[in-house]
Amino acid sequence: MALRAPKRNSFAIIGLGTFGSSVAREMMRHGNHVIGADLDDRVVADHAEALSEAVILDARDDIALREAGIADCDVAVVAMGEDLEASVLAAINLKMIGVPTVWAKAVSRTHHRILGKLGVDRVIHPEQEMGRRVGEMLQNPRLRDYAGLGNGFSVVTYLVPETLAGKTIDDLGIEPGGNLRCLGAMRGSEWLGLAPQSLAADDRLILLGKPVELRRFAMRF
Repeated sequence: MALRAPKRNSFAIIGLGTFGSSVAREMMRHGNHVIGADLDDRVVADHAEALSEAVILDARDDIALREAGIADCDVAVVAMGEDLEASVLAAINLKMIGVPTVWAKAVSRTHHRILGKLGVDRVIHPEQEMGRRVGEMLQNPRLRDYAGLGNGFSVVTYLVPETLAGKTIDDLGIEPGGNLRCLGAMRGSEWLGLAPQSLAADDRLILLGKPVELRRFAMRF
């Protein structure tokens, strides 16, 4: 079978469970070409219309991956983590057939360690990452859209309270060059940037910093 021409911004999602299907649909929303793959024909049928391509295959079979055009993808995500053997063999096969970037879901420390040894570019712990995000937002309900960036830094959206209405970004006491930085503000769908205009209640500040500094900022107001 002739190999397909490579597609720009093409992604393969191996495993269309809750996590995998969510990733696949999000990548579709951003206009990418997405191949979703799963062993369960009913699962594949459920997502066939929402994805660029949906195929029934066993990712433990490198020939099946090649025939589905997955070798031509820019990125592949191994989204099934519960079956350790299938996850590991899928990662090995994706690397072997030449997919440039491979991410994989892990469900334990041992699983993470094995995937790392195989050269997987990024190992994901969805439950842990979501747990941290929810914990930060529960700690301070005005912190929204928490995202860890590595090296201890995170970006959050902070809803401006009534107590800061009428203030400007310069009035917030964020020291220039410090570990806590304001990247800008939004009002509804309008990007205000770092403009010196007065803030209104429920404007959104985009803040960069370490969790302890972000919490201290939120507690001040």
